[in-house]
Amino acid sequence: MKTIALTISLTLLLTACGPLSLYYQEGETVSQMQSETTGCQVQSLKDAPVANQVRQGAPTYWPGRTYCDGRGRCHRTGGWWQPGQIYTVDVNKGLRNKLEAQCMAQKGYRPVSLPPCKQGVKSRVAAVPTTQLPPLSTDSCFVKFDNGTFQIITPGQAG
Repeated sequence: MKTIALTISLTLLLTACGPLSLYYQEGETVSQMQSETTGCQVQSLKDAPVANQVRQGAPTYWPGRTYCDGRGRCHRTGGWWQPGQIYTVDVNKGLRNKLEAQCMAQKGYRPVSLPPCKQGVKSRVAAVPTTQLPPLSTDSCFVKFDNGTFQIITPGQAG
């Protein structure tokens, strides 16, 4: 349980600095978009369930070393093999992502990624969470709030 909480905390921390990726349809409410996204995620998980495979990377050979003393006498240590790292891959993840994107496209959404707003932009706009997806421009950015909501800002436009 502690591992899950730590993973969620780290994910939230890291995503606070990066772009905001979401499905977008101008004029749609954020709550409807989130509901549609969840529905498509659930359906894609049913159609392409998690299928983890355990894999192992290639081993690495570390050659021995030669050591010599001041009298010119040398000796060589033996080399060794280090086994490859063991990891897990969900072989259905790519398919699941495609199914989710297709489902959202059928509902009229497209994926967008917005950069975080610079401080100068944030300071000129009242901090109000976005409830309806506004028109976007190449200057659009976002502010994320501590409670998980966000505000989409398009400089030069109100709201």
